[in-house]
Amino acid sequence: MLGSHHARPVLPAAVLLVLAVGASPLPVLAEVPVDLELVLAVDVSGSVDPDEAKLQRDGYIAALMNPKVQQAIAGGPFGRIAATYVEWAGESHQQVIVGWTELGDRASLSTFASAIGEAPFTTAHWTSISSAIDFSARLFDGNGFEGTRRVIDVSGDGENNRGRPAEWARDEAVARGITINGLPILNDRPNPLGGLAPIDLERYYRANVIGGPGAFLVPAGDFGAFAEAILNKLLLEISNAPPGTDVAQR
Repeated sequence: MLGSHHARPVLPAAVLLVLAVGASPLPVLAEVPVDLELVLAVDVSGSVDPDEAKLQRDGYIAALMNPKVQQAIAGGPFGRIAATYVEWAGESHQQVIVGWTELGDRASLSTFASAIGEAPFTTAHWTSISSAIDFSARLFDGNGFEGTRRVIDVSGDGENNRGRPAEWARDEAVARGITINGLPILNDRPNPLGGLAPIDLERYYRANVIGGPGAFLVPAGDFGAFAEAILNKLLLEISNAPPGTDVAQR
């Protein structure tokens, strides 16, 4: 009697092909190379009234549509950047208003700016700069872009008053290779929730908020001066010019 070896089943060629394909790792989609990955993180806490909130958004829209911004983007090695627009307040209030978008030509800038203007506005109590930084830093993960620089652009009219200290969040972001720039709005009126306006917000931002290679701040004297300040700041960030460079006059 022959040995009791069991014959192995023969699988059809089509099944073998499916198994082979299934065993292969899925291709990793390449990230789009850009000159800059930029998070625009904007304060909408209770101290920012609806008129001031509109001034902020209008300031970003005007800056994005300024021909100098498109020229600055075109001047980079890749000729494109990626940006997302975030509004924040207390520890639990951070919202992506416009998701990651490739910006290069006028059409893409116009679409991004229009999306900012058309989004509904919400606000919340308290000011958590640390939570805004933590939230913004996570947005770089898996965003589909690979920038030569990663920057969080924080604008606001108050000091951190909720959550962990702002400098702790800043230091962790900087350790990941992220630069944080600041645009403190030097608003000298009392806020509607009570209390006095912050004292020397520019110094506070310099000591506790900004950090990383080439970090800088551009203060706005008030909400009315915001549009000019954000234009200058965007031009510095996009062109990677040293702080103090008068890029707006180029």
